[in-house]
Amino acid sequence: MGKVAFVFPGQGAQTVGMGKDVYDAAAESRRIIDAADEALGYSLSRIAFEGPEDELKITYHTRPALLTTSMAYLEAFRQRHGLKPDYVAGHSLGEYSALVAAGAIGFEDAVRTVRARGEFMEQAVPGGIGAMAAVLGAEREALQSLCADISAGGAVVELANLNCPGQIVVSGTKEGVQAVAQRGKEIGAKRVLAAGG
Repeated sequence: MGKVAFVFPGQGAQTVGMGKDVYDAAAESRRIIDAADEALGYSLSRIAFEGPEDELKITYHTRPALLTTSMAYLEAFRQRHGLKPDYVAGHSLGEYSALVAAGAIGFEDAVRTVRARGEFMEQAVPGGIGAMAAVLGAEREALQSLCADISAGGAVVELANLNCPGQIVVSGTKEGVQAVAQRGKEIGAKRVLAAGG
């Protein structure tokens, strides 16, 4: 068998109901999800399993919910297949899942850390004021120029994350991000997807 890599998702992959199937089916996964609830002092599992979606999309819920769900599925997979990865990686927030999977940080510490990080983000830019969006298909220089033009008009927006060629996240004021969404086709963007949380 060749080398095995586990890659974990980042924010935006969340969906109401995530993890409920593995919680019901696997005792080791149930222990992970219950440990997250205990570490955080509230029922994160209820939010992940039942929503509402608007509550799950709040960054300080989304982040620990994704980490917890990733670890619950990973533990069920390990128990069933006995497979350990040679490599781990994570997209954006998924880096924390990768760190836990590699044993570099304990699960409870990680879940508290990503919750705190989400709280700090929310305090820095309360919901409804700021926004993020993934811009698909635009060239970096063209998007940078568009953001500068929009920002010069007073609605601040900047490149925030260069995910990969053809996928760049912008962030800024709600108005600035909306302007990128409205004007994205001018620079060849195929699609602009609002980010949750």
